[in-house]
Amino acid sequence: MTPGLASGIAAGDLWTLLGAAVLVLCAAILSSAQAALSRMTVHRAEKLVEEGGRRAQTLLKLTERLVRTLNILALVAVLLQVTAVVVITVVASRYLNAAATVGVTVVVSTLVLYVIAEAAPKTLALQHTEKVALVTAPLVALVAKPFGFVARGLILLANAIVPGPTPAGGPFVVTEDELREMIDVAEDTEIIEESEREMIHSIFELGETVVREIMVPRPDMAIVSDTDSLSDVLEAMLISGHSRLPVYHGDRDHIAGLVYAKDVLRRLHDGGDESGPWQELLRPPHFVPELMPVDALLRELQAGKVHLAVVVDEYGATAGLVTIEDILEEIVGEIIDEYDTEEVLVEQIDDDAWLVDARLPVDDLSKLVECDLPTDGWDTVGGLLFGMLGHVPTPGERVDVESVRLVAERVKGRRISTVGVRKLAPSPAPDGEEFA
Repeated sequence: MTPGLASGIAAGDLWTLLGAAVLVLCAAILSSAQAALSRMTVHRAEKLVEEGGRRAQTLLKLTERLVRTLNILALVAVLLQVTAVVVITVVASRYLNAAATVGVTVVVSTLVLYVIAEAAPKTLALQHTEKVALVTAPLVALVAKPFGFVARGLILLANAIVPGPTPAGGPFVVTEDELREMIDVAEDTEIIEESEREMIHSIFELGETVVREIMVPRPDMAIVSDTDSLSDVLEAMLISGHSRLPVYHGDRDHIAGLVYAKDVLRRLHDGGDESGPWQELLRPPHFVPELMPVDALLRELQAGKVHLAVVVDEYGATAGLVTIEDILEEIVGEIIDEYDTEEVLVEQIDDDAWLVDARLPVDDLSKLVECDLPTDGWDTVGGLLFGMLGHVPTPGERVDVESVRLVAERVKGRRISTVGVRKLAPSPAPDGEEFA
């Protein structure tokens, strides 16, 4: 120990250490502001402006140039921290030997600076983002003016060292995959419910889903002819439970329009003839291609104030129909009202065997059997079985796909109705073994 330490620290050095403490405090404030601003968006700042306050106006200007602001804050905070460490090291070297000085420097750099100037203020900012952002906005705006040019120069230097295009929106852009991971983490930490997580993921998947995957296929459409009587139309509505029905002229590939239950009931209520002409009740149909993304379809139906659309294939033939309810069910799950009969698409036979409706999506079966089944050219389990066999199957025909056996259990005409599914053991089962 040197004699200076025994006689106490000089008054000048005490003031110097006090100055270093002020630098650390300023660095902590800027670190807190940096963390708060990194979580702010222009939309969020605009809401604060609507609530009033000059600081909110300042905050909005900062968020409009967020990347520049955060770069300046990072630069100034580092300068303050480095300066504080240098000052403390210089003062310590006057009273301690070399080894002790290094120890003090390490302690100050890791414990004091990390806890006081980094961890604690950033945690505070994450807990009270808007308050911290508003309180520190004037200081940040004051710091940004003189240091803006310096930060810009250092960024240019960094770009020269590491050339290449900067991502659009700067380094703080969040990708879709990162958003999905954040949502999963939020569900794991019980910030959101599992059902909420599934709904958010479903919204992301709307753009990857095409209309063909969610439509009611042509054979299952409730549809009437323009030659049917009005009483027949009303009966079809009562049987199907639908208030809107497509109307065809000649055959199902020529959809003439849509008929609404309220128009039929109004005509009958006003004394209209049940067997007379009613084609003037038809409303124009809305046609969409079967490969149209579902999110685009939703926007189109909303813009046109249309509830039901007729789906056509690449040749213009009717492929099915789709409603807004079908789209909503992709997000929130099956919607069943008091008039609906819930359909059971999957019936479990044993631990490794199921009886499934041929309309079950292949993706749903893949999740059920924990296996990646092929989806090229087909959307349903019945389509998969058709595609693998290459012909209309007879009841009992089967095919092995990956580690799964598919069996045509029930076939109606040329259409598969029910498919038996069994997970195969590592060693294939004997050919004589039946599905059940």
